[in-house]
Parts: sequence; structure tokens; C-alpha cells
Amino acid sequence: MRIGFIGLGNMGAPMAANLAKAGHQLHGFDTAAVGVDGIAMADTARDAVAGAEVVITMLPNGAILRSVAEDILPVMETGAALVDCSTVDVESARSVAAEAEQAGLLFVDAPVSGGVGGASAGTLTFMAGGSEDAFAKAAALFDIMGQKAVHCGEAGAGQAAKICNNMILGVTMIATCEAFALADKLGLDRQKMFDVVSTSSGYSWTMNAYCPAPGIGPQSPSDNDYQPGFAAELMLKDLRLSQQAAESADADTPMGQAATALYEQFVEAEDGKGRDFSAMLPRFERRRRD
Repeated sequence: MRIGFIGLGNMGAPMAANLAKAGHQLHGFDTAAVGVDGIAMADTARDAVAGAEVVITMLPNGAILRSVAEDILPVMETGAALVDCSTVDVESARSVAAEAEQAGLLFVDAPVSGGVGGASAGTLTFMAGGSEDAFAKAAALFDIMGQKAVHCGEAGAGQAAKICNNMILGVTMIATCEAFALADKLGLDRQKMFDVVSTSSGYSWTMNAYCPAPGIGPQSPSDNDYQPGFAAELMLKDLRLSQQAAESADADTPMGQAATALYEQFVEAEDGKGRDFSAMLPRFERRRRD
């Protein structure tokens, strides 16, 4: 399959590389001067998508997605699919989907979970929104880049699923870090804390798979001085998207609001930028009760 891939950053590059290794013909474009093994780099986004059966985008935000779509949709082949793997606002996804449909194209919003490690290993989870035909066209590629793809509904449903998932993730990471900091102050050994919580009702992904306490549980960014697997500023971006969506849907999300405010403070007023989102633990260790 001839594939155009736009956005070859930390996530996009290994995703594209896995498709190339599987034998697909890839033409890529990125605003930065990058090179990826097995991918022919184009001078423009339009050049990258010419003749492509599927175009995949991995972009920073909804405004950039809209801009790229405006540029490439007019030159894409009729019946081709635009598969956007960025994490953006629901309205941007739905807007681009409508433009694609008007141009005789298929569209899938398919944000991912799994981080850079999952992109490299080909173990991402895709949360997809779009028509059955659009999802079917992209399904074989999801199988190469990931371990699971869930068709969540019509256009925008993939972004909705990602936003809700990551709101849970942000809230539970804060709760996990608070609990470890409290355990420290109560004199409870961290390993004992993990042994209890990881096998009882406090079980969570942030505790069991991505523990924020160094040396406890499986290997995680906390064991590498909180070098980011998922950066705190990306968590803040996703939490802000959750609150934007909650406002537009008139949904009450007090925990989501609180998590957004805490990550905002951590990233913009403290030392969180450039650190993993689990670095909330040393933050709470340093703090006293107000």
C-alpha cells in the first residue's frame, strides 16, 4: 500500500518505520528536517500524499490538523482515507471529517495510547472514530502499528474516548502520588504499600504498571529520574482538552478540573515541564498540608 505520513516526530517516526518494515511504500513529510529509515521524504505535505491510498497524520493540535487538512484534502485520491492519529479536540476531528466526506474521502480519527515505547514496539492502542468503511480501510495498518484498535463510533468518537481515558489517567496518577507521599509521612514502607494496594481495591494502571515510586513495581520513568515516557505537559494538554469538551457538553467534571489545575501549576509554575507526568510524586513529597 502507498501511504503518506505527515508528522514524523517522537511518535510518528517509529509508527511510520513499523509500516515501512511491514513492506508498505511510505512517503513522509515533517516541518523539521528529519529522516526515517525506509521512508522517502517529500518536500511538501502535498507531495507526500500524492497517489496515497491512506494518509496518516500525527500532529500537535487541532489547529494544525485543520491547516494540514485544508492543504492536502484537495490533492488526495478519491476514495483514499485520512487517518489522524493526533490527540486533538473533538470539534476539529468532526470538522475535518466533514471536509473529507465532502471531498469524496474517508476519515478516521484514531488517537493512540501507549507512548513512545508503544509506538516503537508496535503495541499501541487505537481509539477510532469514523464510518465502518473508513475503519476497515485503516484496520490492517492499525494491526501493524498497535496491539488493539477499537472502533468507538462515528467521527470524533475516537477523540472522545482518548480524552475520557486520559482524564482518568491524570486523576489516578495524582491520587497514586498523593497516597505514596502520605504513606511516607505515616512511616509506611513503599514496597509494603505497593504489595497491598496493587492486589486490593486501590489497584490501578498508575500503581501496577507505571508506579511513580522509584524501585517499586515494573520498570517505569520513575526509575530513570522521571525522564518522560509521557511528559507532564502532554498530560496537561489532554486534561485541558477534557475540560474544553466538558464545557461544550455541559458535563460536571470536578476531579478533571482539579487535575487540570494541579498539572497546570506543576508544568507552568514549578519544575514539571520536561519531566514525566509521574514526577508529581516528588512534588508531593516536598509539600506540606496547606
